[in-house]
Amino acid sequence: MSSQAQGHLAMLLFSALVAGSFSLGGMVANDIAPLALNAVRFVIAGIAVGTAALVSTGIPRSAFAAPWRYLLLGGLFAIYFVLMFEGLKTSAPVSSAAVFTLVPAMSGVFAWFLLRQRTTSRMAVALGIGAAGALWVIFRADMAALLAFDIGRGEVIFFFGCIAHGLYTPLVRKLNRGESAVVFSFGTLVAGALLLGIVGMGDIRGTDWTALRPMVWVTIFYVSLCASAITFVLVQFATLRLPSAKVMAYTYLVPSWVLCWEVALGNALPPIMIAAGIGLTILALLLLLRDDDVPAAVPPAAKL
Repeated sequence: MSSQAQGHLAMLLFSALVAGSFSLGGMVANDIAPLALNAVRFVIAGIAVGTAALVSTGIPRSAFAAPWRYLLLGGLFAIYFVLMFEGLKTSAPVSSAAVFTLVPAMSGVFAWFLLRQRTTSRMAVALGIGAAGALWVIFRADMAALLAFDIGRGEVIFFFGCIAHGLYTPLVRKLNRGESAVVFSFGTLVAGALLLGIVGMGDIRGTDWTALRPMVWVTIFYVSLCASAITFVLVQFATLRLPSAKVMAYTYLVPSWVLCWEVALGNALPPIMIAAGIGLTILALLLLLRDDDVPAAVPPAAKL
């Protein structure tokens, strides 16, 4: 198998694992406070990534110079994850996954302001098609809702989380001072865990951890390991084998994988008209995969 084929398989698995966090998150979002869940999630993911750093590159003391960088990045990622689970209390997993596909366009805008990175016309068309497909799903394939700008509460909440994610991606490049990706991610996770522990102390103490149903614990460990540590490794593996445009393209496959997760978990599927919007996100994926010569504005961050 060629190295490029290996990269594509890695990103296929990446998008499938990320999609699972939406479906599982939607099932338990009302069982546990988002701050409490994500505080534990950051701790578990931090232990996993920190262990990987120790056995691979090591963690030099110089990596923790200017710790404010990690606090900023950890805070942004914590906002993203907390608002994701807050939004899933009232939003369907497919709709939330559609909102997530807006992140590449947001990252492109922030990257222009922070890094002066430009997108090509092909990239702009692909991002536009993907955004159109996302909006079609977000507004439930209802033109009246679109014209009235009638958005669900959960989608609005998660949209602000996606803004934080979109800002996080170019900031990683701007603030990195030569640290390896695994070490830099470890610092971000530690900072995020500290911030969530402080802000969410009330929710953490108020949670009856022994009374949580098994599915909540399955979700916590899934998002900590499968949708955090493992996806981090997959993105790093793929970026060594594929142009960044192709790595970013797989973001648009997440809503389709969410449909597969919904079927597997026995949940109801959205109306057929909504599937048309998902079809547009797949078209955006194909456009971004088409050309090897043009780099993406910003590759996606690993789902830590």
